[in-house]
Amino acid sequence: MRIALATCSALPHLDPDDIPLAAALEARGAQVDVAVWDDPAVLWGRYDLVVIRSTWDYAPRRSEFVAWARGVSQMTRLSNPFPVIRWNSDKHYLRELDEAGVPVVPTIWLEPDRHLSGRALHTRFPAGGDFVIKPAVSAGSLDTGRYTAIDAESRGLAIQHAKRLLGDERTVMVQRYLTSVDTAGERAHIFISGQYSHSIRKGAMLDGPDVAVDGTYRPETISSITADDAEIEVARTVVRTARRLLTEAADGVPVESDPFLYARVDLVHDDDGRPVLLELEMVEPSLFFGYGDGALDRFADAVAVRAEGGAVRSQD
Repeated sequence: MRIALATCSALPHLDPDDIPLAAALEARGAQVDVAVWDDPAVLWGRYDLVVIRSTWDYAPRRSEFVAWARGVSQMTRLSNPFPVIRWNSDKHYLRELDEAGVPVVPTIWLEPDRHLSGRALHTRFPAGGDFVIKPAVSAGSLDTGRYTAIDAESRGLAIQHAKRLLGDERTVMVQRYLTSVDTAGERAHIFISGQYSHSIRKGAMLDGPDVAVDGTYRPETISSITADDAEIEVARTVVRTARRLLTEAADGVPVESDPFLYARVDLVHDDDGRPVLLELEMVEPSLFFGYGDGALDRFADAVAVRAEGGAVRSQD
């Protein structure tokens, strides 16, 4: 087996969480290379499988990244597969999941072709509480800020933030900030080959307006958790619905014979304590192997099976 783990130039040796993966795959008989996704010298077709990992610089160049994924998928097997990358790399997928009945954090979508004025933006922001502005294409919480609706200065900064993103031809998402993030945190549920693996809690990261970040992502505070059945069932519903939508988009042809190699379902609690979807990460998410007993081995096994051309059926 020859396996490439795709990363970005800022992390040429992978994110620390992924570094043990290479050794785990080598222990299963694979030859493993870590390769920067936009390095023109890489011969992707020489690999039996390319696994996307820490390609965290793709957001400003999404079109280039999607074209790269398409090209790799035409030469060898890519995980997650190209249709997933194209769909999941733009957060408009949340609108599709919402329309399909998945409980999603309520979102106002501001499109650049509307040419909204500052006053028009003001009328579209929430009237009370805190809210979040983020672009529809982003990674690592970059270009994301938290604002207070009843504070004139904060609201003005929110308008500037939105106008900057729209001026760069980027769709803007406006979401009410759910206060459970400050107490229960964001709760990420990781699936490997369609089966639930483990869960972690991410502490609140947004405490003010969008600011420049040194690096490719905002630092996170992580802890392992034991998720309750309600959260896990909502997470399962999200993954199943995503697969159904992708299959329907492909005219009934599954995106691949296996379930998604990996999926991370980020949930928060609404005002009534119910889990709702914040994001579904299937492009290049951290999978937090160190926070789930046996998670690294489960993932390495799933990768090895795909590299050998086998199929892993989901039981979830």
